[in-house]
Amino acid sequence: QVQLVESGGGLVQPGGSLRLSCAASGSIFAINTMGWYRQAPGKQRELVAGITRGGSTNYADSVKGRFTISRDNAKNTVYLQMNSLKPEDTAVYYCNAQITTRAGLRYDYWGQGTQVTVSS
Repeated sequence: QVQLVESGGGLVQPGGSLRLSCAASGSIFAINTMGWYRQAPGKQRELVAGITRGGSTNYADSVKGRFTISRDNAKNTVYLQMNSLKPEDTAVYYCNAQITTRAGLRYDYWGQGTQVTVSS
């Protein structure tokens, strides 16, 4: 089995920063693309940022220049550094990873979600 465990969410004032982490564990052979998604109340889940195993990144237009995604392949961990946070960044943030298991099967895995609230 594979698990993704997220941490780092919380309450922050506008203009503040937070760093999210997501660690994958279990029967992992390889981790391909990793990413962060978010879902605000009443809205669809959207891609925030993604990163390939080789380090290529992509971002939603709304977070470009403010958020940075990175990963540590040795630790099977992906990070999201969020700066200059705005109230509209408030959402539940989910980690996603495309993982090939030791059994040779490839699945999309999701974390449990972590709440980020930007408010004064």
